[in-house]
Amino acid sequence: MGDPVPFGSRAYLLLLALLIFSRGMDFLSTWIATPNLSLEGNPLAKKLGWGWGLLLNAVMVVVLALWPLSAIVVATASVLVAARNFQSAWLMRSLGEEIYRHWHVERVRETRVTLYLFCLAGNTLLTAGVGAALIYFSHLELVPFAIGMGMIAYALAVAFYTLLAIWRIHRAAKREAQRPNSARNASGNGRAFIVETCSRPPDAVL
Repeated sequence: MGDPVPFGSRAYLLLLALLIFSRGMDFLSTWIATPNLSLEGNPLAKKLGWGWGLLLNAVMVVVLALWPLSAIVVATASVLVAARNFQSAWLMRSLGEEIYRHWHVERVRETRVTLYLFCLAGNTLLTAGVGAALIYFSHLELVPFAIGMGMIAYALAVAFYTLLAIWRIHRAAKREAQRPNSARNASGNGRAFIVETCSRPPDAVL
């Protein structure tokens, strides 16, 4: 199952095409949602930016295409990430990155942590459960086994980066609570202006 394929062979080119498509969909969905990467949840991808990120991924797909198991795992996780991005990309783009960020942060702060974590667990554990079932019934056949591993990898990535974002939001809220009242009021007025502007029709904003 873990044997590499010859470089340039038909199997290699097929896996390379699969990786280019799946990673390309991940990049496309991210670009539609957050062209400035302001909403990117992966700190490393955000730091690398588009240029270095594309270069790193180009090297990665060329290497991973040599290993069928790794290639299918990464392709599966990437397609699922892209599908998740596309679900909300239209809203992020229509509102704008900063307005969407403020809106999302406010919604998270107004939600009980236990409820949010319960919904996150439902999202990730159900996906991982399907992946685990694929692995169990695959009888170690390459494709279903690798797809199952990709689904579990996707679920783990969603859980990790979501929890990281929640930790940052609550850390920022704690810092804000420790600031002087005058500074908090000024910050609150700024957020209120953003929400008010977002809720107005276009002619009212202009």
